[in-house]
Amino acid sequence: MVLKRIDQFVTGLILAAAFGAGFGTFQVSAEAAKETAIGFYLDTVITLTAYTEDVQVLNDALEECGRYEKLLSRTIEGSDVWNVNHAHGAPVTVSDDMIEVLETAVEVSRLSEGAFDVTIAPASTLWDFTSGEAVLPDSQELAEAAEKIDYTKIEIKDNEVTLPDGMMIDLGGVAKGYIADAVKGYLEERGIESAILSFGGNIVAIGLKPDETPWRVGIQDIDLPTGNYMLVAANYGGSTVTSGIYERGFELDGTYYHHILDTATGMPVQNELASVTIFSDSSMWGDALATAAFALGTEKGMELIESMEDIEAVFIARDRSAVYSSGADHYMVEQ
Repeated sequence: MVLKRIDQFVTGLILAAAFGAGFGTFQVSAEAAKETAIGFYLDTVITLTAYTEDVQVLNDALEECGRYEKLLSRTIEGSDVWNVNHAHGAPVTVSDDMIEVLETAVEVSRLSEGAFDVTIAPASTLWDFTSGEAVLPDSQELAEAAEKIDYTKIEIKDNEVTLPDGMMIDLGGVAKGYIADAVKGYLEERGIESAILSFGGNIVAIGLKPDETPWRVGIQDIDLPTGNYMLVAANYGGSTVTSGIYERGFELDGTYYHHILDTATGMPVQNELASVTIFSDSSMWGDALATAAFALGTEKGMELIESMEDIEAVFIARDRSAVYSSGADHYMVEQ
């Protein structure tokens, strides 16, 4: 992967004019530099940028990313997720982190009536959206996999998780947001007061910019290469998450197949949408809700967003039209 400038990197979101020149009343030394650390975790380039005199704090935060990945990755042998998926129906004791993420994923699965489903793995593992080859899964295998998608069959009791044999969970639609929130909290505990953190399609901010203006986050143009934005949003110290069809996919016989799957069939969702951006305090919730709202489509997805407090959204259709939730104007910046 080739990295662009820090203020133009991300899959789905780009930091747009994020860094101002002046310093306000934040307790940031006039000599404090804008430091950046970059790592690769969760199949994503993670970029942490903060105003600090101690770059080591950012390197330490990247190590935290690695620690969480070893707990929550589906593919790392010995992780909590791996252990549950390979327990053949036996109960597995997992970490507090795993419980928090899984309970949130189950709750969003419930709120979206299964449009988002944390047990999507039997179907998602049959797809390859990254090799560059346009190959569909075997239709019979996919149909059988779709029958194993059912979040209601997960049993959680204290720190014990039980999953029926043959089913698998995948926290990919929520774990990145959880880790982003955790890293934000870690940096705040280490004294960071002004920072912008990029976890691919998840952007999380700490405070405002040193000049006390909000960070500016570009929402990826759905028809142009990464680094070109269609809309610009303000981030006041919370989370901005985008999920879009342009992130991973391929075209075959005139149909574009992307990574957001219909939980009923295991096939990519085919609706009018190209992306959904969620504004929230929690990146974990924003992560899951972006996928859920996309899968539901504009009408039902907007109903879900409007039913929740302190959550706003922008739905961008394939025809480039945009629909805002009732409070989304608060975040949108005129270009």
